[in-house]
Amino acid sequence: MKIAFLTLGCKLNYAETSTYERGFKAAGLEVAGPREQADIYLVNTCSVTATSDAKSRNLIRKVHRLNPDARIIVTGCSAQLRRSEIEAIEGVSRVFGCDEKHLVVPMTLGIQPSKLVPEVFGAYSTGERTRSFLKVQDGCDNRCLYCTVPDARGSSRNIPIAECVANARAIAAEGVREIVITGVNTGDFGRTTGESFLDLLKALNEVPGIERYRISSIEPNLLSDETVDWLAGGTRFQPHFHIPLQSGSDDILAAMGRRYDTAFFARKIEYIRSRFEAPGKPKVFFGIDLMTGLPGETPERFEESFRFVESLRPAFIHVFPYSRRPGTPAASMPGQVDEAEKKRRVAKLEELCTKLHDEFVEANRGIREKVLFESTRRGGCMEGYTGNYIRISRPYDPESVGQLVEVTI
Repeated sequence: MKIAFLTLGCKLNYAETSTYERGFKAAGLEVAGPREQADIYLVNTCSVTATSDAKSRNLIRKVHRLNPDARIIVTGCSAQLRRSEIEAIEGVSRVFGCDEKHLVVPMTLGIQPSKLVPEVFGAYSTGERTRSFLKVQDGCDNRCLYCTVPDARGSSRNIPIAECVANARAIAAEGVREIVITGVNTGDFGRTTGESFLDLLKALNEVPGIERYRISSIEPNLLSDETVDWLAGGTRFQPHFHIPLQSGSDDILAAMGRRYDTAFFARKIEYIRSRFEAPGKPKVFFGIDLMTGLPGETPERFEESFRFVESLRPAFIHVFPYSRRPGTPAASMPGQVDEAEKKRRVAKLEELCTKLHDEFVEANRGIREKVLFESTRRGGCMEGYTGNYIRISRPYDPESVGQLVEVTI
């Protein structure tokens, strides 16, 4: 019996799909190739925007057209939020919500699941020789006014440190050298086990075989100075931070229920730089999430947000337009921004992102850094990333794949 996996959305979804795949393979199923028909299709959906929901439904219909006789199993955020809609799509056999992920493999195989129900579904990605995404936390309690994540993924909860370390050891046993720690609200780690995020980092830092760690995304108010001091003190954690901002306007941050202001955010960025950066050392890579077109974002507030982000000098801006989500408080707020204006603002911010990234690379020119080269071969070249996430290309050398190679940027 062959099974195919199709995943939309975030790195958490990819980590979870990889974990389902390992379970099905252990049960004797064969993974279908990209051009092969499968007997079972597992679709892991996304619901971060209305477009994501539509893509999820369209993918399910496409799979059914490919093989009308196949069983289609659906999980993920859209499956949780739009369950009845998805169950009504022709060909769908079973839908699993956010608290049923541990049932996906046994119930699909017709096996009676264990009565022991884990509080959170542990997961990590496999399939790459160089990098794995390790899920340590799920859900969120923040309830920002524009967001459906708490409804899609549930309340904040975490995997015990001992299980996270065991999963990291399993990743290392596969020969993977780098782990990206991921979660919905990663810095909220410890909510259900009484452990701390810093204790998790310290435990993972001791896992043999893993040479580099990155933290995928962390709220600025949950990244403590104590944690920054430890990270900068000679650990395996790289000078690479992805920190959601969402808006550079204090009025918008307050209106949306964010738990910091721009002054706090700027201080956090500068503190991290002060602890990591020194002459001759790599500059810190900051990736920042920025939403534009939120209700109440007047042209003046957009310009305020733009100027604030420009002053921060991040290496990358993950820009996305606000998507009106039914049922969220923001959906009925006054001051909605029309779609054409959102697109204009996105384009302006993406242009700024290109400029800032070019400046970041130039600021690192001449610095010695280690690159972890990946196995993908493009035009006779291989690519990899420095610790501070600058992409480096070199002529393909199979001996260098999966190895940390020192280069001059």
